[in-house]
Amino acid sequence: MSVEIVHGAGPARVDIAYERFGDPGAPPVLLVMGLATQMLGWPEEFCSALAGHGLQVIRFDNRDVGLSSHCHDAPPPDVPAALAGDTSSASYTLSDMALDTVGLLDALKVPSAHIVGASMGGMIAQTIAIEHPERVRSLTSIMSTTGDDRVGQSTQAALAALLSPPASTREEAIERTVSVFRVIGSPGFELDEAGLRERAGIAYDRAYDPPGVARQLVAIRASGDRTARLRAVDVPALVIHGADDPLVDVSGGRATAHALPGAELVVFDGMGHDLPRPLWPELTARIAAHVERAEASARSGG
Repeated sequence: MSVEIVHGAGPARVDIAYERFGDPGAPPVLLVMGLATQMLGWPEEFCSALAGHGLQVIRFDNRDVGLSSHCHDAPPPDVPAALAGDTSSASYTLSDMALDTVGLLDALKVPSAHIVGASMGGMIAQTIAIEHPERVRSLTSIMSTTGDDRVGQSTQAALAALLSPPASTREEAIERTVSVFRVIGSPGFELDEAGLRERAGIAYDRAYDPPGVARQLVAIRASGDRTARLRAVDVPALVIHGADDPLVDVSGGRATAHALPGAELVVFDGMGHDLPRPLWPELTARIAAHVERAEASARSGG
């Protein structure tokens, strides 16, 4: 297993860095990570555990993070204006990020996959299901929301942590990451500080681009409310959320499940806006079971 790069085409090409785990012939599960977070947000042990259920697992860097393309030539993103409703500084939207994901599937010659997204990644996964339904075998949306500002609100403390000034050194970046997750992480589980520090250091070494993170945040704000379009999605859907998520309130997960026809909703007490290590066995088992049900339904023509 090693990082590979899919090179985009055309004048606005986006190169995508990815890794694969498991049997390339097994059902494909594409993991889409959230705001400011590289593919490392799906830890290697988590991916290996998911692959251990007989699945092919693919994780990748979204545009503007990690080893994928960064939009350095884009106009400066105006985050305060976007949060106030003016998204004119957006360089792209979640629809463009969904197209990046579909382009990765194209390059890997994967006609369709089970799409699993966390936080902003859940929003991208929802957008793929809405706009490219033929590429989606099942949808799993984790700690995400619909884009309706009335649900999934952040606490003031969580929003302040997310918008805290960017670091200027590697050590500051690691400390900032730990500080943020002390606020937005899972109160019911011990923070895996050692693992978090290790991943934060690796992430800094791979690519550190605060303006890229700001571009992603503006893209979220520019993409609007998906609720009405989610009601037309016709794929097996699983929604997972933490009952104690301060960054995306559990109402966002409930609204997502309510909008997606026939969706299963699973709410974990004590879980915040992260993937706590003690929950990895149950999270991977639930995702794998959802995938198997979708595969069985497809085999039977359901």
